[in-house]
Amino acid sequence: MKELLGANVLVTGGAGTIGSTVVDQLLDAGAAHVDVLDNLVRGRRANLDAALASERVQLVAGDVRDRDLVHDLTRGKDLVFHQAAIRITQCAEEPRLALEVLVDGTFNVVEAAAQEKVDKLIAASSASVYGMAEEFPTGESHHHHNNDTFYGAAKSFNEGMARSFRAMSGLDYVALRYFNVYGPRMDVHGLYTEVLVRWMERIVDGVPPLIFGNGQQTMDFIHTADVARANILAAVSGVREGAYNVASGTETSLAELARTLLRVMESPLHLEHGPERAVNGVARRLADVSAARKDLGFEAAIGLEDGLRSLVSWWRPLREEIASARTTARPEAPAVGAR
Repeated sequence: MKELLGANVLVTGGAGTIGSTVVDQLLDAGAAHVDVLDNLVRGRRANLDAALASERVQLVAGDVRDRDLVHDLTRGKDLVFHQAAIRITQCAEEPRLALEVLVDGTFNVVEAAAQEKVDKLIAASSASVYGMAEEFPTGESHHHHNNDTFYGAAKSFNEGMARSFRAMSGLDYVALRYFNVYGPRMDVHGLYTEVLVRWMERIVDGVPPLIFGNGQQTMDFIHTADVARANILAAVSGVREGAYNVASGTETSLAELARTLLRVMESPLHLEHGPERAVNGVARRLADVSAARKDLGFEAAIGLEDGLRSLVSWWRPLREEIASARTTARPEAPAVGAR
């Protein structure tokens, strides 16, 4: 894209699932230089191997809570993509850390973007802001009162913070409300993503994928590469402020997800159901994606079957490494449908 040709960019959380894919797409679009800020807790240096080999990317091991570092890295940048975050489960376990990273850290990024007068800030938000929605498909104007997670509260606040900095200093920004992201490089400790990993492990071992409950809770899945492309389109669009859903606009139940995975892995196994172990406060997700289509020119291009195929191809050679990391970091996997 000619709008990104020669651009100087900062990506926070740039060694993570989405951030590293954004970096790849920035390079493909002709960005001259990308600084990646990541503390490498969730992110992996291996996700940036190809990008670092281009010699147009610098990985800075650091934290968005470091105000001086964030300002130093933002100085002279054309664009900032803010992807750094901790996962929703960790927010519930460590709310003080969540405040420091998601709120204070984001303040540092937004403040620096405004003071250094970057062309635009593109910030990761989340469907968590809606909580259990009351309207489907769920549009961006839906209220945020049903959210009861710290993660969703922080994301909602961060959108307002960006909006207030626009009012105070003219900062251009786009917040992207990601729905259920999956694909290569995904965070294998997330709720539904961990479920996918466990299912793949079981299928390879000849054991049916296990669903606790009836499997009728639904999600709106969006592939990592599509999410990254939404970020790129938001950056080059004429939009100067706003929040947009980033999703496929397709509703998929857990049971449908498991059956599709079985088909992709060419397994003759059938689903296995266990007793309900946890109540999912968000039993349904389905996004209205018309605003992103109209204003950003974004529409999901990767269907669920093709997306799962790419996930399986990424996972197979890393199976033992991922299994070891999951056992070390989280010995007790949450029930399907847990929040």
